[in-house]
Amino acid sequence: MERPAFLCPVPGYDRHFSLCDKFGIEMIPVPLTADGPDLDAVERLVAEDPRIKGMWCVPRYSNPTGTCYSDGTVRRLAAMPAAAPDFRLFWDDAYAVHHLDADGVDIAPVLEACAAAGHPDRALVFGSTSKVTLAGSGVAFLGASPANLSWLQGHLAKRTIGPDKVNQLRHVRYLRDAAGVEALMAAHREILAPKFALVGRLLETGLGGSGVASWTTPRGGYFISLDVLDGCAAEVVRLAKRAGIALTPAGATFPGGNDPRDGNIRLAPSFPDLDSLEQAMRGVVVCVLLAAVQKLQAAA
Repeated sequence: MERPAFLCPVPGYDRHFSLCDKFGIEMIPVPLTADGPDLDAVERLVAEDPRIKGMWCVPRYSNPTGTCYSDGTVRRLAAMPAAAPDFRLFWDDAYAVHHLDADGVDIAPVLEACAAAGHPDRALVFGSTSKVTLAGSGVAFLGASPANLSWLQGHLAKRTIGPDKVNQLRHVRYLRDAAGVEALMAAHREILAPKFALVGRLLETGLGGSGVASWTTPRGGYFISLDVLDGCAAEVVRLAKRAGIALTPAGATFPGGNDPRDGNIRLAPSFPDLDSLEQAMRGVVVCVLLAAVQKLQAAA
């Protein structure tokens, strides 16, 4: 039996990659653009290779770049021909309400787009309240076609008698309605937005115009994607560790932990307080500059 494969937009989410590893699924990286995955590459691969059974998608505030899929991207993903009749979009809308500005970003409804394109079973949409209420004890959600939901319920019924209804009730009583969710996430934003603004300001002050780094400015989610000179990401992480700064391992945003450029680092500024974050980011800037100088001197 041929080994199944998934498309993985990169840089992307390491948990998605580890799931593929766990189940023996081959991962095929495709570049992530400003509007979503490189659709020319995606359409060609999916149309040609029946082994490709799915694609990971974080359509809103993608981890780690903050990319949001355009309406055109959603429609093309919904309508594209697929060699595998059971091809699925694993639509991880993890940051659906995690906005860093008051307006937020809306994306086209993928289930409606798939139904309109004649592929009602193509998308599996999921998310949770893990970063809304409390990580590890949130409530998960799945949106899919009736056929997909019936398939899943058949499996879940064999695994468990039922969900944790007490925890579901906690969430209903705490959040109450959509307005309650929006109010809670506005409180989250008051904590998070200044941290992201601080990181952006320090990166611009320390690295802007240097030509040795670039970074994203997300409108939501929990991450910033930092690109350094090719061959320098692992060295930046190593230097930071020596200075007492913990960064996500270099390569974590690529399948197998292998960034072919060794150039991408995921920054997660949500946990530290502002003073600690400022100290850490000043150190990261120095590490980026030092790694770049070492690289350029070696090449001279």
